[in-house]
Amino acid sequence: MSLTLVLSGCGGKVNPEAVLKEKPKLFPDYVDVTIPASIAPLNFKLQEEYSAMDAVFEGKNNQVIHVQDSKEICIPAGDWSKMLEASKGDSLKVTVSVKQHDRWKQFAPFRLYVSETPIDYGLVYRLIAPGYEVYSKMGIYQRNLSNFDQSPIVENTLVPGSCVNCHSFRQSDPKNMSLHIRGPKGGTVLLADGKMNVLNTKTDKTISNFVYPFWHPSGNYIAYSVNNTHQVFHEEKDSRVEVGDAASDVVVYDIKNNQAISCNLLMQDSIFETFPSFSADGRTLYFCRAAHKKMPEQYKEVRYNLCSIAFNPENGTFGDRIDTLFNATAQNKSVTFPRPSPDGKYIMFTLVDYGNFSIWHKEADLYLLDLKTGQTHRLDEVNSDNTESYHSWSSNSRWFVFSSRRMDGLYTRPFIAYLDENGKAGKPFLLPQSDTEFYDRLLYSFNIPEFVSGKVDVDPNIIEKLVSGEKRVQVESLKLQ
Repeated sequence: MSLTLVLSGCGGKVNPEAVLKEKPKLFPDYVDVTIPASIAPLNFKLQEEYSAMDAVFEGKNNQVIHVQDSKEICIPAGDWSKMLEASKGDSLKVTVSVKQHDRWKQFAPFRLYVSETPIDYGLVYRLIAPGYEVYSKMGIYQRNLSNFDQSPIVENTLVPGSCVNCHSFRQSDPKNMSLHIRGPKGGTVLLADGKMNVLNTKTDKTISNFVYPFWHPSGNYIAYSVNNTHQVFHEEKDSRVEVGDAASDVVVYDIKNNQAISCNLLMQDSIFETFPSFSADGRTLYFCRAAHKKMPEQYKEVRYNLCSIAFNPENGTFGDRIDTLFNATAQNKSVTFPRPSPDGKYIMFTLVDYGNFSIWHKEADLYLLDLKTGQTHRLDEVNSDNTESYHSWSSNSRWFVFSSRRMDGLYTRPFIAYLDENGKAGKPFLLPQSDTEFYDRLLYSFNIPEFVSGKVDVDPNIIEKLVSGEKRVQVESLKLQ
């Protein structure tokens, strides 16, 4: 029998005076979740008062980890990793007891289901303070999912007065990245197969710099929107800010030819087009499309449908018609953030009452469109009564990460969930941290979580040098089909 015993400030074996039928209420809530075998330890505490807590983890091959502490359960990383590896395709039994008024009570055991399906190396996200107009400290960071290591890719303190945003990777490949920097030294940083440049993406035929990127699977193209974006502030306490476009179009950047390309169907003055994404085979361009409204006066009347147009990657040309895949306006709703799964089976999107900037919409929920059947369903397993917004897929399409405000209604936090072969999602779990009070103290939101298959190997000082310099690669004027 393999046994790990970690005791801190308490006794040894627990002899409970009461054995309860209910399961413990943990923070974070890891009760009965499905996890990858490479995930960092799921440290937790209890959501009630206690003087000590005890947890016993039982895995395959008689492996046992026993942790007891006065504050929180912190699982030894090495033993945790070995237990998960041995328990792939099975589960861990977790028994939690708590000491109150010198008496122990034991909760009903729960399970941690250990999937055989791997997850990617890590996540890349932006940490941003809850401000609206001033660029306070923010940065793009990467996190190793197998431990608690976080490191900066770029922070805006390197280039004073800047804002860093819109990071994107080619199918989770850390060697192909696009990220945008706004401010006096603004530009789009493009990392393509190890070579980095700063692009000036505003052309004489587009309304703005490139935003909202999505890589073509070939690595030869990146779809962007160009947006004339404005903020509107609400007077009522439950609604803080609204973001909308006065105009928007969709373009594709041809990396090899340094050329912006589009077609008349994607650049209509009477239509808002935004949030493009390529299909898994690279032959379809998905995007959100809405009838033009006067902004900001009619911002609550803007509703987007999920649409598509054919794309030929051999010659960079577009189809001659637009198809509607999900008619949200017929339901008096609006689609945003369409994200196709890498295996070509699904599109996950966020549905809101109006507009396309869902992060401040409490009603925002995640939906899944089956591309084979055309059927759409709400992901009840992962949605909450607060905002679910930006989401992205793992490279094998079996895990997804999304942003949620379910914890306090103010800050977005990253949750991860498993999707089985039938498209059914498991219970989501909060990105684990070494300290269970991490999220209580963190006054930053996690923004745009993206999976990466390996470490993003860039030096922040090189990015600073490139962005601070005067050299920019000017994107060739828009080629309209």
